[in-house]
Amino acid sequence: MSPRVRLLRSPMAWLTALMLASLFAVAVAGPLFWGAEAERPDPSAVLQGPSAAHPFGTDNLGRDLLARVLAAARPSLLLALGADLLGAGAGIALGASTAVLGPRTRRLVAGLITLLLAFPALLVAMFLAVVLGAGATGAMLALAVAGVPGFARLAQTLAAGVAGTDHLAAARVLGLRRLRLLARHVLPNIAEPLLLSITTAAGTSLVALSGLSFLGLGVQPPGYDWGQLLSQGLDRIYAEPLPALAPGLAVLYAALAFQLLGEVLAGRVAGRGPAPRIPARLPGPRRPTGGGSAGLANGPAEDDEVLCVENLGVELPTPDGPARPVRGVSLSLRRGEAVGLVGESGSGKSLTALAVADLLPYGARTSRRTLRVLGTDPASLSRKERDRHLGTGLALVFQNPASALNPALRISTQLTEAVRTHRGAGRTEALRQAAQALRRVGLDPALLRVRPYQLSGGQRQRVMIAAGLMTRPGLIIADEPTTALDTTVQRQILRLLTGIRREDGTAVLFISHDIALVGEFCERVLVMYAGTVVEALPADRLADGARHPYTRALVASVPALTADRDTPLPTVPGPPPDLRAPAPGCPFAPRCPRRVERCAEEAPPTVEPAAGHRVACWSPVPVDDGAAVNS
Repeated sequence: MSPRVRLLRSPMAWLTALMLASLFAVAVAGPLFWGAEAERPDPSAVLQGPSAAHPFGTDNLGRDLLARVLAAARPSLLLALGADLLGAGAGIALGASTAVLGPRTRRLVAGLITLLLAFPALLVAMFLAVVLGAGATGAMLALAVAGVPGFARLAQTLAAGVAGTDHLAAARVLGLRRLRLLARHVLPNIAEPLLLSITTAAGTSLVALSGLSFLGLGVQPPGYDWGQLLSQGLDRIYAEPLPALAPGLAVLYAALAFQLLGEVLAGRVAGRGPAPRIPARLPGPRRPTGGGSAGLANGPAEDDEVLCVENLGVELPTPDGPARPVRGVSLSLRRGEAVGLVGESGSGKSLTALAVADLLPYGARTSRRTLRVLGTDPASLSRKERDRHLGTGLALVFQNPASALNPALRISTQLTEAVRTHRGAGRTEALRQAAQALRRVGLDPALLRVRPYQLSGGQRQRVMIAAGLMTRPGLIIADEPTTALDTTVQRQILRLLTGIRREDGTAVLFISHDIALVGEFCERVLVMYAGTVVEALPADRLADGARHPYTRALVASVPALTADRDTPLPTVPGPPPDLRAPAPGCPFAPRCPRRVERCAEEAPPTVEPAAGHRVACWSPVPVDDGAAVNS
């Protein structure tokens, strides 16, 4: 069933369509067929009641009121729609901009919207109509300005739901300008409720405009609209009610038509049909037929260092004081290397990644001794240069691809955005590269025409990786990329990332809770606890060579197929520390089975018990004593 048939399958929809069609026909034909008669005075028929010659009677100049009501349809509807669209356009732009503005400007705009809402819209319209001068143009502009705050507050509320999404964060990483962020990533996702509001507000604008004309602040003689006709017939309402009621009924009819249109559209949105079928996924990944992978867009330094972070700290404001969820983190990645970042929820893994990508939430403050991404300190670049450097050299793969992809845009738009913004690629070339990227991750290029909601979870995650590959990044940050996927798809995603590392030399920072998965995929592992790195070791030593009690506890908590089902799984006892008021000493001490008196007094230094192995612990677990931590 086509969308048009579904839209008109209810009696209300048919009634609404007929009412709107009749309004459109009268607005177009009224001045053409009845305009001359509506303007022609007849001194012999002044103030007559309804008759065969004049069904609605005549006015004080003998003009036919039926002709005048029909001819007034065009100016009445045009002025009402003009006021509605002008107010909606300005209000939506003002309210939706809060999703892409800076924090200070956002607060100012939000305060302005709140201030404007304190004044009643109708009183504002009457005041502005007087200030701007009585007339059609002044009344239309006055109503438009009075309608701005309502639309602005609605758009602001809707945009707030988009502002924190992963797909908007990913678009910011690409360095897109605010206007493009607004047009591509904010407005399409809030368009439906806004269109419904605009539709229903058209009827309200018609009633308000007629009211201004009724009060003498709207259309002025010799022009006329339904409001002025209503005002002219009011003094006859007891003797001849039809001349006064006819224009009022016309206003009611048109306003009801717009309200019904809003109801029909709302029902259409709520009752959408099933998503169309999508092409089947190709059996497996394959190399692109062209383009190659000779080098990186932003190559790392000569020593193959892709990322270098030293003593990174992140501070977040809270109602109870600042919290430091990341404290003194240091890590580095070389070209083609995969480094895992593991730890409990709240240990600071994702915030570390967001700090590297310059995507920390509003109010967060960072400190570091060194931060180099692809050989360059982002802080040394201008804002535009930093956006380009991070947007082309760094790719983010988020945990939930359903929220990381913009549901309102086709896959083709989202894949080509980066190369068109930063590389200056034309549409045809960008689409060719997008098709190559999809083939490389094992997807059919036909998926470029669909939207994210039409894809499975595994397909969406592959699309996310394909989007990251469009600019040939030197570093991929994969934040829990397999958590929401089944084990089969997890293996496919890991094989895909492994192939990208080997073919392009791309470094991967792999963040995960799955210790077994990290040990299999990565070469080195960093273990975080309470915002600090407590142990760094080669991945092949993770299972039996970890020295920190926390690392041993994480490894022990991984279930094994041979484990006794009647035996409870090992867990890390106790709650994590309060980051707002960190206690002195080792942060893991209250939960550690190997703690000594010194653990509660001094933070342990980082030592290197073996090459490539660092641990911060006063009482590390001996290599041959894996059971001690579980006792």
